[in-house]
This record gives sequence, C-alpha cells and structure tokens, in this order.
Amino acid sequence: MLFNEIAYGPIHSRRLGTSLGVELMPLEHKLCTFNCVYCECGWNEPVSHPQLPTRAEVKAALEKKLSDLRAQHVDLDVITFSGNGEPTLHPDFLGIIEDTIALRDQYCPQAKVSVLSNSTQLGRPDVVHALRLCDNRILKLDAGTDTMMRLIDLPVNTNLTVAQIIEWLQQFNGDFTLQTCFLKGMHNGVILDNTSTFELSSWYAAVEQLHPKQIMIYVIDRKTPEEHLTKISREEMESIAAPLIAKGYNVSISA
Repeated sequence: MLFNEIAYGPIHSRRLGTSLGVELMPLEHKLCTFNCVYCECGWNEPVSHPQLPTRAEVKAALEKKLSDLRAQHVDLDVITFSGNGEPTLHPDFLGIIEDTIALRDQYCPQAKVSVLSNSTQLGRPDVVHALRLCDNRILKLDAGTDTMMRLIDLPVNTNLTVAQIIEWLQQFNGDFTLQTCFLKGMHNGVILDNTSTFELSSWYAAVEQLHPKQIMIYVIDRKTPEEHLTKISREEMESIAAPLIAKGYNVSISA
C-alpha cells in the first residue's frame, strides 16, 4: 500500500481523525530506516538514487490541497507526515515543517501538525528542532529489548539499540506520544512476540523511563509483507494497557 501523491486524502485515521497526509518519500517505492515485518507499505526496495520531492514541490502541493479543501468546506483535524517510509529522512525536513505550519495557520488553523516517525533520526538536531515545532510527535518504540526490536523492525542499522532510541526520545522530556505495535508471529523461521511477560516487562520499564504524555498501542490492521503474523485481540490489548492506565498514563488502544 503506497501513497502516490505528495498531499493525499483527507482520510479517516483510526488514531488521529480526519487527516491530510503529506508524503516526503518516493512515490514509487518504500524508503525507510526500518523494514518492519508489519509495514503496510511492504519491504524496502534497493534504489541507488531515490527521488524525493523537493521542499518547493511539497509546499506547492500542500498549498493547492489546502486551498481546495477550504473551498469545499472540508475541516481537517490533522496534517500528518507519514507515508511510504520515514519522513524525517528528508534532508529539508525542518524547512518543510516550517512551510507546513505557515500554510496550516493560513488555511486551517484548527488543524494539528503531526509526524509519525520511527525515532531513528533523532540524533539529528534539525529533526529534533522540527519535531518540537509540531503539535504531535508520534514516535515509535516497538519493543523493550534489542532482540525483539530487531526482529520486528529489521533496522537498516543493525547496531541500533533500544537504549539509544530511549536516549534520543528523552530529549522531549515526555512531550510526545509513544507508539507501539503489538503482534505475534514468525519471520524467517524465528518466533516473534512482543507480548510475552519478559518482553512486556522490558517495554514497561522503557515507558517508565520516558513517561510520555500519551501512549498509542495498536495491532496490525492491513495486509503485511510477512504473512505469518497474528493480530492481537482487543482483550489482550486492554490487558497490556491496564497496568499503565492504573499508574495514570494516557493510553489509547487501536484494536
């Protein structure tokens, strides 16, 4: 499932409401620092010179879309950066966010600017600055252990650790939404399950370190590149959320 427009939608997001999407990655294939087994965009494709939209192209496409939607009296809840990979990979990400905020203020000041990111570019000061400008920073941590994170997310940087991701996330002092996909299954003959007692205890420990203002936990909802995955039940998701809710965390469940 790839998005073939720079500005697409609006679509109804089960987590965000009426959302206008903005695509910063190539329109023909996925480009990401992760290769998640559950990603609706499929697997990464090796491309030597990926074609990214320019900052000017993004601004023009977004302005046209926002102008058209205002003329149609369509109200937006959110402008969302997500799509065919990791949006913060774009070299002009900061400038694009600045343009987006200006256009949002002009055309739909009620809308929030949100970024869904896998957290791998938080070592870049320009990305951190850009995310701080946004209304919603929705940042991924799919497991509390290196082994499970690498099995589920298949990071391009095979040396990436959960401790590094936590350190980067701590830059926001809890002012972000932590996003985690829970699943079970198998990949290349190896069992993966981030809902086991051990894995959950490690993830809970990471949550306690980060103390995010909101936690979004969700299950697979569309076709996945790895076929041998199991969708977690609503009851099990509620059980996962319960200890955090009891401690006062704001937890939303998409199941």
